[in-house]
Amino acid sequence: MKHLLTSVLLVSAWINVSAQQAKLPIIDIHLHAQDAIWSSTMVCSPQPCTGPETKIKRISELLPMTVSEMKNNNVVLGVVTWDNLKKIKKWDAYAPDLFQIGVAVWDPDGPDISELNKELEKGTLNVVGEIASQYEGFAPNDPELDKYYKLAVEYDVPLLIHCGALAGRSEAYNVADGDPLLLEPVIKNYPNLRIWIENASYPYSQEIIALMSRYPNVYTDVSTITWLIPREEFHSYLEKLVMAGLGKRIMFGSDQMIWPEAIGIGIESIQLAEFLSEDQKRDILYNNAARFLRLTEDEIANHHKIAASR
Repeated sequence: MKHLLTSVLLVSAWINVSAQQAKLPIIDIHLHAQDAIWSSTMVCSPQPCTGPETKIKRISELLPMTVSEMKNNNVVLGVVTWDNLKKIKKWDAYAPDLFQIGVAVWDPDGPDISELNKELEKGTLNVVGEIASQYEGFAPNDPELDKYYKLAVEYDVPLLIHCGALAGRSEAYNVADGDPLLLEPVIKNYPNLRIWIENASYPYSQEIIALMSRYPNVYTDVSTITWLIPREEFHSYLEKLVMAGLGKRIMFGSDQMIWPEAIGIGIESIQLAEFLSEDQKRDILYNNAARFLRLTEDEIANHHKIAASR
């Protein structure tokens, strides 16, 4: 009976929150344009994988289902990355004005730096990264990554980097390379770098609090910890960051890969966080990303208009 009452209360809270938030825009600052479907029982951290079972049967369904999920949840803008520039451009063309795009970096010798330079010069790319080189055994302060930091500073675009202990399959992955404090020399070398760290560097709470407290140009997103780890643990982790005064630099990102449903689950996990005020929820779900991406007043007004019309 106790569990039933708890479930009823949670559902009621969700309905009330949904009604309040229904007509307000959301930015998902962390999406992926995967090129293959893998099993939900893939090797991952934490073990076992606890993500939602994907409803996608063919990879061609990923883009339309992701766009549908975004619209159903009032996500008016998403930052999508993958290592295939041609595929990323297809996402942008499929839903103009819905996406900002970037090319993911796994191996520092992967993306052609001259090609990235050309695309940034044309304004085709909006971000650098995701820098996911931790999967290949490269720490964020590895000199091999320096060229990407330089590129982001030169074109004054945001850079997304993977830090933390959560990861998919990779024999080269080192948890120790996920310590966000390894970014400090990078930030000192590039004080104008607009950088955001995924997954709030989970579980490195004290380290990311220290880094963000010192360097105001560092932001973070919540990514897979909104749905991959137990919600109680996510709320506990998020509360630490908010209590440390970082609530203005935490952004919503679903880290949607092959699970469009993760977008709605991630948003729900923010909306049901009882320790957050409504203003703090709006900051995480929209305002912080709008500021970080330097959206204009007209773009922000248009997002609110779009959300109100849905």
